[in-house]
Amino acid sequence: MTVTRLIFLGPPGSGKGTQAQILAEDLNIPHISTGEILRQAMQEQTPLGIKAQSYVNSGDLVPDQLVQDLVQERLSQPDVKSGWILDGFPRKVTQAVFLEKLLAEMNQGGERVINLDAPDDVVVARLLDRGRKDDTEAVIRHRLDVYRAETAPLIDYYGDRQKLLTVNGDQSQEEVTHELQKIVTS
Repeated sequence: MTVTRLIFLGPPGSGKGTQAQILAEDLNIPHISTGEILRQAMQEQTPLGIKAQSYVNSGDLVPDQLVQDLVQERLSQPDVKSGWILDGFPRKVTQAVFLEKLLAEMNQGGERVINLDAPDDVVVARLLDRGRKDDTEAVIRHRLDVYRAETAPLIDYYGDRQKLLTVNGDQSQEEVTHELQKIVTS
């Protein structure tokens, strides 16, 4: 049995959350979104969730170490034996290094990284269509700049390790899903 372990990268609005969910259902493996883990931990008031809540309440970013602890906790649960899709982590090279060590320790290597790439104009249009009130074009473009600055080095990091596959996110949802399914079964 092949175990599928995928890390999804892509700018906000590239469709990575949607695609990760579709693929996870197809493969019957968990879609692990760091945002989701965080919300769940806070809701269940786990020790890490309580810690995270204090940062969120004060409007601060949850520190790397805490996010890493949450990811480690999640990857040690029994439902990940047949594989997983990580979405929203790692966001920078230091987290990728942490993850690589963690996966080696847990005998969960063999991960592949999918970069769902889409041009800024396409992503901006998609996010504006979602119609969230805090999503102005200026805010979206700033988020994209931050994403590109933090995540571009990750693309090189995984590229250097021959783990990176780039998928064109500027096509229909069905076309992207089809391309991803081809990658996963190859």
